[in-house]
Amino acid sequence: MTIADLRRFAIARSLHTSTTLKRAVGSLNFVQADPIRAPARAQDLILHQRVIDYRAGDLERRYVNLKLEEDYFINYGFVTNAVHNLMHPRSGMPPWPKEPKKLSQKILEFVHERGAVHPREVNDHFAHGSTRNYWGGTSNATTHLLDAMHFRGILRVAGRARGIRIYTAREPAEENDDDPDTRIDALIDVVVNQYAPLHQASLANFVSRLRFCVPQWHCHLRSALGRAKQRLAHAHVDGVEWYWPDGERPRPSEPRQEVRLLAPFDPIVWDRRRFELFWGWAYRFEAYTPVSKRKLGYYALPLLWRDRVIGWANVAADNAELRAHIGYVESLPASDRTFQQALESELERMRVFLGLKT
Repeated sequence: MTIADLRRFAIARSLHTSTTLKRAVGSLNFVQADPIRAPARAQDLILHQRVIDYRAGDLERRYVNLKLEEDYFINYGFVTNAVHNLMHPRSGMPPWPKEPKKLSQKILEFVHERGAVHPREVNDHFAHGSTRNYWGGTSNATTHLLDAMHFRGILRVAGRARGIRIYTAREPAEENDDDPDTRIDALIDVVVNQYAPLHQASLANFVSRLRFCVPQWHCHLRSALGRAKQRLAHAHVDGVEWYWPDGERPRPSEPRQEVRLLAPFDPIVWDRRRFELFWGWAYRFEAYTPVSKRKLGYYALPLLWRDRVIGWANVAADNAELRAHIGYVESLPASDRTFQQALESELERMRVFLGLKT
């Protein structure tokens, strides 16, 4: 087995034949979300590559019928009910200080009265100030408290209005008879199913990240990693141990003659360590990098050709038309007619996805 075999295995098992939105989210179990729209939000770009006739915003429009939950997994995003239930109740968390606890109780009463609330309604009613956020800046105190209540399972996201979360009260999660180890093992399986094959260091990193979604069980994660290494399929390739779901096996396959423009958080490119091992260059997400230090662009989409990520594209909708600026790390495909046709086909798919002129 070679790195090329693992690379093709990763692509084939993730970018399988397109299916329905319901089946796609059921297969993924988790779709990472990001608010930046360049040219569409990350969750839409991810599903665009896996769902038949997907249009930007379909996930938000069909959220209620899909019976999903917004929640924090290894990152924030959309999870199936099954994954959501594995993480809740998040019991054993440190209690809130007196004042935030009182405010959260008042907010919960307000939400019960209204049924569903926009954060602006809550802020207007209680006139909260500002607080220090994760990024070091200030954010609305109402939003901060609603986020905390959502994380603790007191509130749930019922849907969105122009991208803003609408909250409702959530019935308290029932205690599950399954022991923590069983539930953590199931969460690890969700991770491995989405991001395999996983480099040994990446597997450890992903398991460590579960401390954010199940902080009540952070002390169980080290032993869970050991169990995962024992039960997952694995192979030693180029001096590194690689892991994937038990029962699967990398098989020799010919890559498709197609181009894909992938989201920065797409399962195929999310793991930057694996990215460099597979494709021999460093991809970086530069939306928060100062303009003068950017090398790829504000929201560069990795460009997959057959089984190689050979460059990137910065794509924007300009006056209802698509604008794409493409850079390459390999010069060969630019004059390849098959590649050019595949690239134009992908750009046409992007136009339809965004609802632009074709």
